[in-house]
Amino acid sequence: MRFGLFVPQGWRQDLSGIAPALQWAAMNSLAQHADTSDVWESIWVYDHFHTVPEPSEEPTHEAWSLMAAFAASTRRVRLGQMCTCMAYRNPAYLAKVAATVDVVSGGRVEMGIGAGWYEHEWRAYGYGFPGAGVRLAMLEEGVQIMSQLWTEGTSTFAGEHYQTDGAIVRPLPLQQGGIPLWIAGGGERKTLRYAAKHAQYTNFAGDLETFTHKSEVLAGHLAEFGRDLSSITRSSNYNIAIGRDEREVAERIAFRRAQLERHVSPEAVEREMANFAPGVPGVGTPEQIVEALRPVVAAGMTYPIVYFPEAATDTSGIELFEREVVPALRG
Repeated sequence: MRFGLFVPQGWRQDLSGIAPALQWAAMNSLAQHADTSDVWESIWVYDHFHTVPEPSEEPTHEAWSLMAAFAASTRRVRLGQMCTCMAYRNPAYLAKVAATVDVVSGGRVEMGIGAGWYEHEWRAYGYGFPGAGVRLAMLEEGVQIMSQLWTEGTSTFAGEHYQTDGAIVRPLPLQQGGIPLWIAGGGERKTLRYAAKHAQYTNFAGDLETFTHKSEVLAGHLAEFGRDLSSITRSSNYNIAIGRDEREVAERIAFRRAQLERHVSPEAVEREMANFAPGVPGVGTPEQIVEALRPVVAAGMTYPIVYFPEAATDTSGIELFEREVVPALRG
């Protein structure tokens, strides 16, 4: 069983109060913690430009710039994005960027990729906001271009949304067969089908009921392409508010609320705090979190990727998770 750790980059209001000149040090310190630990397989950032749960003027550091920086500053841990929006960058250009980062890192990049959803930042950056069908079609075309470039070094492709004509990516990624693809999202007709066709990893909701259902849908798509569930890794993301007792859990939840209340509306605060409500997987004492996650692990979720809101300034929750949750789930 493998574990991934989100590095705070500001998207979720988690660098608030840290001076801009000190933010890279805070992010890199956490990356170094993960890199020197035997717990973490990977570190992750989000590919977004504007904050959630509402846009604000708080910082959001760009994902692929961070990928390059972490590639140079770490030595062991793998590097992922959850997940890159295909339409934010031309796929041939993105393939070039990712291949370069893979070389810098010594072959440690993961490509998390999806169709994108955050309408505000799409429109703010001048991308428009095409319908879901178009965004999904762009995703599949882009994945084909990237796979072609990473394996053959060149791409000529005539799609409805993307075209290449002898595009070259050299050097190739160091990883044999190209950079592993994570196609994230639970859309049953298209997203999971694209994952079954193209990906080595998936990422969708981590509550037991939804995870089990999505896994069944995924299995059906995999069968269409001559694959089974053992051929693809199923991962889920979890928001963590952990404490040694109920009082400490409540303090973690209160900290998250305070992070948000400084910058977003009360309505947005309440929407986000639903992710940290008691009883949500990832919220509770170590024993409660293990009890919530064990059935999902038994159902085939072998790669949780976890987010700690306080991580930029306080790693005690991470350390408690490392000591008590990880060994129990692995055991």
